[in-house]
Amino acid sequence: MKPLLIYLSLLIVFACQPKENPREASNLKPPNIVWLVAEDISPVLGCYGDPLAKTPNIDKIASMGIRFNKAFATAPICAPSRSTLMSGLYATSLGTQHLRCEIPFPDQLKTLPEHLSAAGYFTSNRNKTDYNFDPDGRWEHWSGSYAPWRHRKQDNQPFYSFINVGPSHEGSVNNDTRYLESIADIPQEQLVDPSMVTVPPYYPDNAQSQEVWARYYNVLQALDKNVGHVLDSLEADGLMDETVIFFFGDHGFGMPRYKRWLYKTGLHVPLLVSVPEKYGHLFNQQPGSSTDQMVSFVDFPATALNLAGVQIPETMEGQPFLGDSLPEPRKYVFGARDRADDMYEMSRAVLNDRYIYIRHYMPHLPYIQSGFIYSDVKFGFRTLRAARNAGALNEEQQKLWNPKPVEELYDLQADPQELNNVAANADFAGIKQLLKEQMDHWMVGHKDFGLLPEAEYMIRSQHSSPYEYARKREDYQAASILASANMVGTATQSQCVEKLANPDSGVRYWATMALMQFDGLDQQSIDALKKALEDDSPSVQINAAETLCRAGNYPEAVQTLGKWVQDERPWLAMQAARSIQLVGDDARPLIPVIYEVLESNLRGDDGSHRKYKNFNYAAFTSWALEWALQELGEEVVVN
Repeated sequence: MKPLLIYLSLLIVFACQPKENPREASNLKPPNIVWLVAEDISPVLGCYGDPLAKTPNIDKIASMGIRFNKAFATAPICAPSRSTLMSGLYATSLGTQHLRCEIPFPDQLKTLPEHLSAAGYFTSNRNKTDYNFDPDGRWEHWSGSYAPWRHRKQDNQPFYSFINVGPSHEGSVNNDTRYLESIADIPQEQLVDPSMVTVPPYYPDNAQSQEVWARYYNVLQALDKNVGHVLDSLEADGLMDETVIFFFGDHGFGMPRYKRWLYKTGLHVPLLVSVPEKYGHLFNQQPGSSTDQMVSFVDFPATALNLAGVQIPETMEGQPFLGDSLPEPRKYVFGARDRADDMYEMSRAVLNDRYIYIRHYMPHLPYIQSGFIYSDVKFGFRTLRAARNAGALNEEQQKLWNPKPVEELYDLQADPQELNNVAANADFAGIKQLLKEQMDHWMVGHKDFGLLPEAEYMIRSQHSSPYEYARKREDYQAASILASANMVGTATQSQCVEKLANPDSGVRYWATMALMQFDGLDQQSIDALKKALEDDSPSVQINAAETLCRAGNYPEAVQTLGKWVQDERPWLAMQAARSIQLVGDDARPLIPVIYEVLESNLRGDDGSHRKYKNFNYAAFTSWALEWALQELGEEVVVN
């Protein structure tokens, strides 16, 4: 017995000794990190089991590493998602949740490449930024190269390369010329036969739908060839066994009901991470395996820092999912949909391992709104609209044009295509309440800037940044503003009128939005909205004016919109412009003003294409106003 006791004692002693960090023990240098970022793709690849996807290079990354089955973007559109990938913060925390906006980046924060550069990494970006904040000074090297690490001054310096691989952006699928350019190097015999395509249920099952989805499969082949260029370059340089490779999409497919849609279809992305053998201790799975662990874009920067052995700043809102000292896997991921170009929206989503809950705060707006970005210039929208005009859409497909429900809840296990909204089903009341509470807690805790209209938080934070304003000032009362936002679709008119007297402009804004949901307004509401036309907040004035115009003929409301569309602050003029487009014929008295604003947003005209001052606020304001003129019978071409 005595030897056994001694043996057990030794086991206990050695078990209690601090373990060496495997990286320190083997004296390994930090791994190189390459992010291969594809635009507008969902997990429809060979390695995810799709028989029509011809993606051998992408599949090779899966065979060398881990396939994540539950990876999610934080927004169903690029710029907010890329803002998160760069910062490690939700775009809603920075005020960068709109596409596209120009937000000051806080001086006290650093982006992921800046953190890695400070740790000795060579950092590079290929071809695209689109962060909603200034990218200058964030990267050491910019180029269009598929092997940017070759620009290092020292061959043994670790590197982090953000490589936008293209060409899967919606423009390559929805534009005939760009599509043909994208697939020029794909042999004809490798192109997917449209008749073999299974069309998603949100589309009519016809030849046009099959054609547009076959295009996507073909563009994925071109994308895969570009991924092959990177892999071949790493192999040629002898770097494969020293480099961790991430491959992922920036959000779902660039198609209606995917990109811009706050469903799983818009948020679910492929994620593959290679596992070099010498860094196997940083991964908890074998090469060629898969995992159902939930990960979010907000986790990616923290994960890269953890793999590099760099301390994760407390300001980052994500958590690492690879490397040493990992926390418990997350139980929830969150998504946000806000303004896209000139199309205003505000919806939030939360997913757990089985359900997705969505809350719409502007449910009166359909997903396919009237305007340029949803027009027939894109093949996907043209296909859907042609079927709608022919009366060929079923109930599910018609939903894309209908006002949204206030709440949506889908059981992704029983209903993976999100067709059966069970939010009103009493059997799911418990899970709906749980997810709603998680979402509200997340919005308040991260000081969600979607709770304020864009113009409002830009005015409030004009001397710093939205992020700093929310954390240094006590007048951003996110919880009380959220309570007002939650009145949308649930409150009575008298409750909304009561909130219009609140001292917080955010609360008053959502009171006007809640009144906008009613088919008819009582006199008390009308009087309160007229008073709101003199509100201290321009955003409250604009929303009150639009609400009045929807309710009847109120010339003073129209003049309010005309006043603010001429404002020099572009994010304020844009809000008024979109309201002008949405109120329809009531905006007719503003036609002369609209032309003046359009002219002020131009930097010249070559006779064939209107040249906007910029392709964010100036272009978006102009698109809304040009579309308004078209709908008023004016001969204006939207560019």
